[in-house]
Amino acid sequence: MPRGQSSSMSTREKPKVDQAVDPNEDNRKHRRGAYLLLGLLIVFLHGSWSVYRIQFGNLPLPLDSKQAGKRGFSEASALEHVKYLTSLGPHPVGSDSLDLAIQYVYAVAEKIKTTAQWEVDVQLELFHTDIGANRLSKGLFKGKTLLYSDLKHVLLRVVPKYMPEAEENLILVSSHIDTVSTTEGAGDCSSCVGVMLELARGVAQWAHGFKSGVLFLFNTGEEEGLDGAHSFITQHHWRNSVRFAVDLEAMGISGKSTLFQGTDYWALESFAAVAKYPSAQIASQDIFRSGAIKSATDFQIYQEVGGLPGLDFAYTDTTSVYHTKNDKIKLLKPGSLQHIGDNMLAFLLHSAASPNFLKNAQQQKQENTEQNKAVFFDILGKYMVVYSQRLATMFHNSIILQSLLIWGTSLLMGGCSGLVSFGLSCLGIILMLIFSICLPVVVAFILPHICPFPVPYVANPWLIIGLFGSPALLGAFIGQHIGFNLLKRHLRCVYSRTKPGLTHNTREYVIDLEAERWIFKSGFVQWLIVLILGTYFKVGSSYIALIWLVSPAFAYGFLEATLSPVRLPKQLKVVTLVLGMAAPVVSSAGLAVRMADVIVGSIVRVDRNPGGLPDWLGNVIVAVAVAIVICFMFVYLLSYVHISGDKRTLGLLLWIFFGLSLALVTSGIVPAFTEDVARSVNVVHIVDATGIDDGNREPLSYISLFSNTPGKLTKELVDLGDEEFFCGRNMTTDFVTFTMKYGCWSYKDSSTGWSKSEVPTLRVESDSVTDSARQTVISVDTKSSTRWSLGINKQEIDDFTVQVDSEKLVLLGDKTEVDGWHTIQFAGGKNSPTKFQLTLYWSNTATKTSRREAKEASDVPLLVKLRTDVNRVTPQVTNVLEKLPRWSTPFGKSTSPYTLAFLTDLPVNIFRQ
Repeated sequence: MPRGQSSSMSTREKPKVDQAVDPNEDNRKHRRGAYLLLGLLIVFLHGSWSVYRIQFGNLPLPLDSKQAGKRGFSEASALEHVKYLTSLGPHPVGSDSLDLAIQYVYAVAEKIKTTAQWEVDVQLELFHTDIGANRLSKGLFKGKTLLYSDLKHVLLRVVPKYMPEAEENLILVSSHIDTVSTTEGAGDCSSCVGVMLELARGVAQWAHGFKSGVLFLFNTGEEEGLDGAHSFITQHHWRNSVRFAVDLEAMGISGKSTLFQGTDYWALESFAAVAKYPSAQIASQDIFRSGAIKSATDFQIYQEVGGLPGLDFAYTDTTSVYHTKNDKIKLLKPGSLQHIGDNMLAFLLHSAASPNFLKNAQQQKQENTEQNKAVFFDILGKYMVVYSQRLATMFHNSIILQSLLIWGTSLLMGGCSGLVSFGLSCLGIILMLIFSICLPVVVAFILPHICPFPVPYVANPWLIIGLFGSPALLGAFIGQHIGFNLLKRHLRCVYSRTKPGLTHNTREYVIDLEAERWIFKSGFVQWLIVLILGTYFKVGSSYIALIWLVSPAFAYGFLEATLSPVRLPKQLKVVTLVLGMAAPVVSSAGLAVRMADVIVGSIVRVDRNPGGLPDWLGNVIVAVAVAIVICFMFVYLLSYVHISGDKRTLGLLLWIFFGLSLALVTSGIVPAFTEDVARSVNVVHIVDATGIDDGNREPLSYISLFSNTPGKLTKELVDLGDEEFFCGRNMTTDFVTFTMKYGCWSYKDSSTGWSKSEVPTLRVESDSVTDSARQTVISVDTKSSTRWSLGINKQEIDDFTVQVDSEKLVLLGDKTEVDGWHTIQFAGGKNSPTKFQLTLYWSNTATKTSRREAKEASDVPLLVKLRTDVNRVTPQVTNVLEKLPRWSTPFGKSTSPYTLAFLTDLPVNIFRQ
C-alpha cells in the first residue's frame, strides 16, 4: 500500500472487508438497474400466467365416436346430448321442457341398455318421488325447510350379471337435468348429463369384470335446493346399496372440471392413480366450506344425509355466466367434456373393479372417522399429490419447530441488535400489508363515482392487474421501503459502533446489503406465520405456505448464507430469487390466478339483497384479494428493488399502467359487460296483495327491476325510457327469501297477464288457547303455483308443523332461524299439491299488544308472509325484456322469483285481543 493511504482498520480486518466490497469502486455499479428488475417482474408474471395456462387451460383433444371406440369416451357423442338439452331452452322443475329433457335422457339410457356387453346387466328406472322435506341446517340451508313433490329422476344401474353381490355395493354418479328458469344450462349442468350418458355407455361395455356396480342418477330439483339428491337418498330402494358418491357440477362453463371436494385419503389416492388429466385443489374445498362462496352441491346431501364418502367435481371457467342466459353451448371449450370424461371413466373402471376400494368405502361409511382426511393438489395438471392430513400436520409441525429453532439461534447469536433488526423487518411486513391494501381500496372506493358501472372489469378480468394490481404492488413496495429505511437507520448505529473503520461510502453500501437481506428473510417470517395458523386450524391448503417458506429458505441457505459471522454481507444473487421462487410459482401461481378469476366472476351476483350492499363493496373484495396475493407472492421479489438506482422509473411504470387501465374503464373503450358476460337484471311482474285482510280490494301490480350486481340501473333505463320506470331505495319489495332494497317500478300495463284467482290466500282456520299455550291453524292455498316461499316469524312463533291432507311433512322441533325468520321453500312438478295446513305454536314471550295499539303502530309486524311464483312471461314483461340492453341478463336461483310473482301476508295484529 502506498504511503499516506493507510486506513484505521487493522491488517487482520482489512482482507475480510475487501472480500465483501471494494471501497475504491463506485457503489452505483453494484446497484441493480431498472431493466434487470423489470425483467425479473416480467419473468415472474409471465411464468405465473404460463403456469395458469398449463394447469387450467391445457385441455385434451376431443375425440369422436370412431376415435374413442366402443369402450372409450367421446366428447363428440357427449356434446350431441348437450346440444339437444340446450335446444329445449330453460327447463326448471315443473316445466314442459323439463319433461322433454327427462324423456330424452330416458330414451338414450334405453339405447345404452340394449347395446350393453352381453355379460352386463343394465337396469333402467324412471323414479317418481313422493312429497318430502329437506331440513339441512348448515350453510345456505340455515333457517330453511325445503319441501318438494312430483319430481322425476332417471336411474341407470350397471352391474355384472354373474356377481349378485355387486348389486348391494354401488358407486353413485350423480348430476341434475333441471336448470334455473333463466338459462338453457349448457354448463350447469347439461354438460354433466351429456358426460354421464357417455360414461354410462362406456361403463356398460366394461362392467362384466366389476366387483361393484355403478349407478347413474340423473336427478331433477337440484336448482331448487338439492331436492333431487335428497329425494333419492331418502326414498329410493337402491339408496341403501350405495357405498360411494361422485357428484358432477358446474359453477361456470367448460374448462377443466376440477376435483374441489373429497372426503377420504383412499378415494383421492385412487383417483390420483388413474386420472389421465388430474385437476384437483384442496384450496377450493377450504374456500367452499368456509362459506365464502354462497353455494351448495348435491354432494352436501350425500355426505350429510347419506353419510357417504365421495368426490365432488365442478367447472369453474367463466364464473360470471353462472345461472344466466350466457350459460350457452357456444361458450363450451373444446376438450372440456373429454377432460372430465377420460378422468371419470378411468376412475370408475378402476374403483368398480377393485375389491379394496369397495372395502374402504364400506369401512368409511361405518366408522365415519376424521382420520382419512387428506391434502390433495395437482402440479401443472400433470401429476396429483395426495397425502394424509395427519402426515401433513406432522410434517408442518416439524418444519415449524426447525424454523423457530433456526430463528431463535440466529437471534440469540445476533444479540440485541439482531433482535431489533428482526423486529423492524417484521414491521416492514406489517407496513407492506397496510399500504398494499390501502392504495387499491382507495381505487375501489373511487371507481363507482367515475365509471359507468361500479364494477367495470367483469367482462375483462385482466383489467384488475392495472386497476388494483399496480396500486397494490406500489403500496407493498412503499410499506416495505419504509421498513427498509427504519432498518437502515438502526444498522447505521450498529455499524458505527461495531465497524468504525469502514469509510462512509463502504458503510452505507454494506448497510444497504444487510437491510436487503433482512427484508428478504422477512418473507420467511410472513409465510411461517401463515403455516403456523394453517396447521393449527387444519387448513388443507397450508401446503402452499410450506412451499413458499421452504424453497426460498433453502435457496438462501445454499447460495447466500456464510459460516463466518464477522464477514460483511454481499449483494443477494439473482439466481437465489429464481431458484427459490421456481417451486412456489409452479405449485400455486396458477391457483392464485384462478381464484382471482372466480372472485371477479362472482361479483355479478354478490348482492343477495339487491341494493343492500354499497356499490364499492365488490371492488373492495377484489382489491383486498389482489393486495393479499401480491404481498405474499412478491415479498421476496420486492426485496431486490430497494438498493436499485431506478426505483422512480419502476414506480412511474406502475402509475402509467394504472392510468391506462383507469382510462380504459372510465372512457368505456373496454366495456364493463358484453353480450356473453352480462350484468344480472331481473324483470318480475309483481302482484302485491299484502295488507289486504278482507279480500275486497284489488291487489297492487307493477313491473319490478332489480340487480344482484352492484350499481344503480341508470344505464339500463336508457333503453327503457318509455316504460315509465322510477327507481330508488323506497322501492323496497320483500320477496320472503330476500329483500329488494333498491330497484325500479313501473305500473304501465301491469294489470294484464294475471288474474285475481291466482292470488294466494292465507286463511285462519282456528285460533285457540289451551293450558296457557296458543295454537293457530292457517290454511295456505297457493292456487296455480307449485313454487313458493313462506316466512314464519320466529319472534312470535316457537314452533310449527306443515301438513298436506293427512300427512305431516314438517314435524315439531329443530327449527333454526335467520334474522328472526324461518323460511319454507316448496318446489314441485305439475301435479304437486297447492293446499297446505300450517299449524303455529305461539311463544309464551310473544309481545302483547291491543288491537288499537297495533292499528296505531306505523310498522305492523308480520306473522306469516308468502310469495308464490308462476313461470309465465306477461305481455309487459316481454316488452321490457326485449328492450333491455343485450349486456343484461336475468339471474336465477332457488331464492329468486319467476317472472310472475304474487305476494301476500298475515300481520300479527289480527290475532291480538
